[in-house]
Amino acid sequence: MAKKDRPTDTEKDREKWMARFQVRLAMQPGVDRQVVLLAVKEVTTHCADTGEHPRAAFGDPDAYAVQTAARLVPADRAARARRHDAVVDRLGSALGKAGEAAGL
Repeated sequence: MAKKDRPTDTEKDREKWMARFQVRLAMQPGVDRQVVLLAVKEVTTHCADTGEHPRAAFGDPDAYAVQTAARLVPADRAARARRHDAVVDRLGSALGKAGEAAGL
């Protein structure tokens, strides 16, 4: 790849910010593919329109992912997802303990 075709450090940093934001957003309760796509579109459009780096515009990608999920995911859907995750965690824990007791 020619030197001019390589991403700059700023482009790499943008890509890292976006990747982290997407992963953290996807981990939030109730977030689905549609929410991630909408949020990414919002960020990329804003940055393209203003020329701002996403960190300058939105701050820490982890914190912004939490804020974005709170804004875009209906509260009842997020609560339902948290309850589901808690049940799955308890079941996994119980199965793990049963496996230990059985010597598996």
